[in-house]
Amino acid sequence: MSVAAGLVGCFAVMRRMTLAADAFSHVALPGIGLALVLRLNPLLGALAALLAGAVLIWAIEGKTKLSTEAITGVVFSVALAIGSLTATGEELIDALFGTPGSVTTAETLFGLVAGLAVACFIFKARDRLVVSLVSNEVAIASGIGVRSLDLAFLVAFAVTVALGMRYLGVLLMGSLIIIPATVAKRLATSIDAMFAIAIGAALASTLLGSWIAVLTHRPSGPVIVAVAGGLFFLSLLKS
Repeated sequence: MSVAAGLVGCFAVMRRMTLAADAFSHVALPGIGLALVLRLNPLLGALAALLAGAVLIWAIEGKTKLSTEAITGVVFSVALAIGSLTATGEELIDALFGTPGSVTTAETLFGLVAGLAVACFIFKARDRLVVSLVSNEVAIASGIGVRSLDLAFLVAFAVTVALGMRYLGVLLMGSLIIIPATVAKRLATSIDAMFAIAIGAALASTLLGSWIAVLTHRPSGPVIVAVAGGLFFLSLLKS
């Protein structure tokens, strides 16, 4: 989860999706509510809603040329309204803010496979993503399918948010995607260094935050994000 968050976060920060990243996690709310009504694992509902949201944002962006942040804001608002009508109760709170504990075999397999898939995609598509960041025109001239690449990145982003549902909750997962990557942008001098620092910051936040949460008997999600925030403020000491 942390590795995927660090890698995806690097490109989210470079694509100026920092605000959209946090709002996008709210798109999972209707899916979680529907899964709870149908007595299914909330992870399935969250993943389905996030993937549907990614495709919807991609389709609207292609039709209207509006910014990703603007479209995400609209989709987020509608999803939040629908979700508040369909989902209530303690299980919803757990899905939104995380409930670490005994993880099922299916959840473990999903975490390993999905996390590895996201990491492989980022490393494989790294050069194409960088070129498209510099200029869409140059990317198209180089034979890069910019639209399909954008969709693939949004799908990877959606899967990464879903990865954190059990441990941080979908609402706080956006923070773990953005904060370590922002720390890395402050400190790194190359794309490879940015990847390494972002992954390291995400791992350190998760491990240290989990340990502190156990010692203090607090929910792990908020503690992990607080630790990540502390790392960001430490990074500001660099001139």
